[in-house]
Amino acid sequence: MAALSSPLRVCRGILKELRAIQGPDYKRSLAYNYIMEQFRKNKVTGERYCRAQHESNHDSHTYLCLLASTRTHMALHELYHSKGEHSTKSAAAMVGLRLPTQPGGKGWEK
Repeated sequence: MAALSSPLRVCRGILKELRAIQGPDYKRSLAYNYIMEQFRKNKVTGERYCRAQHESNHDSHTYLCLLASTRTHMALHELYHSKGEHSTKSAAAMVGLRLPTQPGGKGWEK
């Protein structure tokens, strides 16, 4: 998320992440009300163009990146850490590797 996108796209992205966290009743939450209030307060009109709008756009974009990264991190953590300790063979298979076999047909398994 290096390039800043439009404020509307960022707002929609934040609301999407909020919906993923809180479920279908996200519009009743305090976070939803606060986000919508901030976006409405910092909306650019024809008469107003200021530095604070750019700062709030950057802050909202950074917040969207934080929410998306946190959700991705939690999904990866659940995928790889929920099963406890892995054997050497299953850990190698998880990253796409195979354990070497000895000429007698016995592997390096535990």
